Amino acid sequence: MTSPNGIRRRLQDAAAEAPLLGDGAMGTQLMFAGLEQGNCGEAWNLTHPERVLAIQRRYAEAGSDCILTNTFGGSRIMLHRHSNAGKAVEINKAGVEIARAAFGGKPGYVIGDIGPFGGLMEPYGDFTEAQVREAFNEQAKALVDAGADAIIIETQTSLEELLLGIEAAKEAGAPCIIGSLAYDVTLDGSTFRTMMGIDPERAAEFMQQHGADIAALNCGTGMDMDRARQAVGRYRKVTDLPVMVQPNAGLPKLVDMKVVYDEPPEQMVRGVAGLLETGANIVGACCGSTPEHIRAFRIAIDEYLEQR
Repeated sequence: MTSPNGIRRRLQDAAAEAPLLGDGAMGTQLMFAGLEQGNCGEAWNLTHPERVLAIQRRYAEAGSDCILTNTFGGSRIMLHRHSNAGKAVEINKAGVEIARAAFGGKPGYVIGDIGPFGGLMEPYGDFTEAQVREAFNEQAKALVDAGADAIIIETQTSLEELLLGIEAAKEAGAPCIIGSLAYDVTLDGSTFRTMMGIDPERAAEFMQQHGADIAALNCGTGMDMDRARQAVGRYRKVTDLPVMVQPNAGLPKLVDMKVVYDEPPEQMVRGVAGLLETGANIVGACCGSTPEHIRAFRIAIDEYLEQR
C-alpha cells in the first residue's frame, strides 16, 4: 500500500497497478449480529462498536484490501428517521475509526461510505437540492476529517444525486472519489440500467466528466457476477478510470421470514477471474455476501495474479 519511498499510494493508483480486494455485505452481517430489521445499523458505531469491529475484522482477516465504513445510511437525512440526526458527525467519524482498527495495524484502505439520502428531490419529492447537498457535505467532511482514504457515493440511481455526492467529496478534500451505481436487469433480460433509466456508458462518462477517480457498480436486481462482468466491459469502452465492482451474492429469497441470498462462495467465486480479465480493478461483494465469500475471492485474485 506504500510506494518504494515510503509514501502511501492513493487508492486509485494502487488499484490501477494491481487488482485489489474489497469487502462484503455489512447490512446482513449486522442483522446476523443482532440488529433488528428497520433499526439503525449506523448507530451501532457508537452503541455497539465491538460488534461492528468484529464484522469488519473478519473481512480484514479474509484478505480485504479495502473496507467500507458502516455509514451507508449515515447522512443527516437518513439518521433523522431514527432520531440520530444530531449524531451524524460522531457516527461517521466512529465508522472510520472502527474500519481502520479492523486492519489491526496492517496496510489497508478505509473507504468512507455515503449511501442514498433515501428520498427524491424536488420536483419529484419533498427534499430540496440544498438539503441533500448540506447532508452530503456534512457526512463527507466527517469521513475525510476522520482519515478515510476514499469516499464512495454508492447505490446511486440518478446522476443528480450522484453529482451532489461527488461534489461533497471534492469539497471535503477526499483523496479518492468513487461513484457507484446500482443497476437492474430489464424484464426482458436484454440489458440493465438504473431505476432512473441510466445506462452504464452514460454513468461512466458522467463520473469521469465530473471528477470521480474510480467508476463503480454495486447491488441491483439480477446483477450477478456475469452481469457485473458485462457492466465492467461497458464501463471500459467509455472510460479509462479504474473500475470497482460489488455484485450481490445471488438473488434474495424469503426463508423463515428472513431474507437470504442464494449464491454460496464456491459458486460466486467462479466469476472473479472473468471480472479481472474484463478490467475490474477492485472486486468486492454486496448484499448477502460474507467473509467466506471474500476469503474465496482472495484466493481467486491471488491465483490470477500468479498466472499473469
